Order: sequence, then structure tokens, then C-alpha cells
Amino acid sequence: MRIAFLMDPLESIAPVHETTSHIMYECNQRRHSVYFFEPHDIYVRGNRIVARMRDVSAPQDLSMKQYWRTLIRGLKREERIFEPLSEIDAIFLRKNPPIVRHALEILSPLEDRVFILNSTHGQLLAHTKLYALNFPSIIPETHLSRDPNRLRRVIEEFGGSMIIKPISRFGGEGVIKVGMQDKLNLNSLIHFYVHSSREYARREPIMVQEYLETSLSEGDVRVLLLNGEVLGAMRRVPAVGDFRTNIHAGGRALKHTLTPAQRHICEVIKERLVRDGLYFVGIDIIGDKLIEINCLSPGGVPRINRLDKVKLEEKIVDFIELKVAEKRGFARAQE
Repeated sequence: MRIAFLMDPLESIAPVHETTSHIMYECNQRRHSVYFFEPHDIYVRGNRIVARMRDVSAPQDLSMKQYWRTLIRGLKREERIFEPLSEIDAIFLRKNPPIVRHALEILSPLEDRVFILNSTHGQLLAHTKLYALNFPSIIPETHLSRDPNRLRRVIEEFGGSMIIKPISRFGGEGVIKVGMQDKLNLNSLIHFYVHSSREYARREPIMVQEYLETSLSEGDVRVLLLNGEVLGAMRRVPAVGDFRTNIHAGGRALKHTLTPAQRHICEVIKERLVRDGLYFVGIDIIGDKLIEINCLSPGGVPRINRLDKVKLEEKIVDFIELKVAEKRGFARAQE
């Protein structure tokens, strides 16, 4: 099977801790041909969608660090494969936010013939924090605006602490806790986040969300879902002096068993996720509330593996193989 990974530069990946590297390693262990390319490598030639890819297949049974060093060394060779992407069996989209919209739009016509995970349609729908608004009954009180005065009134009327979030960042970047205790700084922060010096139409809308106190004492829960079903979970607790639980922000991962309320959240969202082609996602839960749905490059596999003594990447590649077989069978039936 030929599997291509559209992702960030290989040099930017810390392979021991990254989900993408573990999935690529498992594909390689199964002797699938593994290819790597970036959004700028996609182009159209004679009406065919083509990519400048590198074959990053490597010997089996290397350690993860050895495997990744082999891949990096391979990048120094000027050998690229100019491959029509319709000839690939599966494309795994693992580009960190923000999305490259034109790349997804170019890839979209391939979905009838190539299994793309997650689907281009789903990623265009769900690439920001706004996708969680599809499930209003299970998210905290949430507001969105680009008007500083309106946002300030929301925080004043709420009375307690709230969270300000830029809608398109990841890893906890730009997430801050605010309240009316420091009114002067609050006003300045809101104006900064929305870029209030711009005309109204060009400002940045920001999300203001109820702060859940249990995030500090209990952290949050990252749940990985595969085809709508729970694949694995971990609890993340913030570093001392911080309220953000993101691992990139210094949070720590702990073993976790889902509660009935957390499983209910997974049940509520599963049908919509699968319908939108969001087969592999990471969701963040605080208490009994859904906070975010991450569909671009959800992480957590290596840490859950270590905590639960499992290999989640095996189930992910099993799923890819199954979907490719289904797509091949459908194509033969159409001939």
C-alpha cells in the first residue's frame, strides 16, 4: 500500500513524542511505501493533481530515533517523486494549524479514489475552535465577537473568570484567563486580541468562554477518537503557575479512565464526526464539558501508549488499511 503524509517539515518533529511519527513508523513496519510532502508541493499538471513527494520508506525494526534520523538524511538527497496523487492509496493530512486552504481545495476532487484522513471537507469545516458550537448542550457558555465593548460587557455580566481564545491557534497558544479584578489590563487585552485599530470588518473575532474551575485542580482529559469510537484517553494537568493543560504549554500526562459523563460526550459527537469525514480526532474535556475538537493533527498517541502499555498506532493503520480496501472494492464495482 502507498501512504503519503502531508505534514510540517520532518525536521520540526520530535519523533519520540509525536503522533505523526508513530503512525509513519507503523506504516513502515508493515512494509507499506511511505511518502512525505508539504502543502507547497502540490500542483496541477494537465488537469491531474500531482505532488513533489519524497519516498521516506526505511529499513524495518529501527529505533524511533534511528528511523527519524534516516528520514532526515534522506531529505538531503535531491530525489523527489513527481507522483499523480490519484495513484496513492491513502493520504494522511497531519499539517499543524493553520490550514492551507488552497491545498485542501486542490486535494478535494481526489476523495472519490483516494482515502484521505481526515477528509478535506471535514478539515475545512472543523479547523478552528468554532466547530464545537455544533454541540451547544455539552460545551461551556461561549461567546464570539470582534467588538471590544461587547466582549467587555460579556465578561462584566458573567461575573466570574472567563477564558479568551484565538479561534485558530493550537497548543494553548494565546489562551488567557481574565476577569473583572484587573479592569485596566482586561480592556487592553481585548483590544489587542481583536486588533481594534483595524476597521471592523478586518478585526479578529475571538472566543470568550466560561472558565471551569476544575481545570486547575483536575486538569482536562484528551480523548482520541477513531471512526467515532474511543481509541484512548489521558488526563493532562497544568504546570505549576499555569492553568493551561496543553503538553506544549508544560502540562503533564496522567493515566485516565473515562467517566460516564465523558463517554456521553463522545456518543453525542460521534455521528457528526463520521458524517463530516473526521475519522481521527482529539477532543478536550473539562469536567463534563466539551472544550475543543482537534482534527488537523491531534496528538497523544505516544503518551497514551506509555501510560496504558498499548500501541494505538496499530489500530490507526488497521483502520487505514480497511478503508483503502473498501475504496478499492467500490472502485472495482463501478468498473
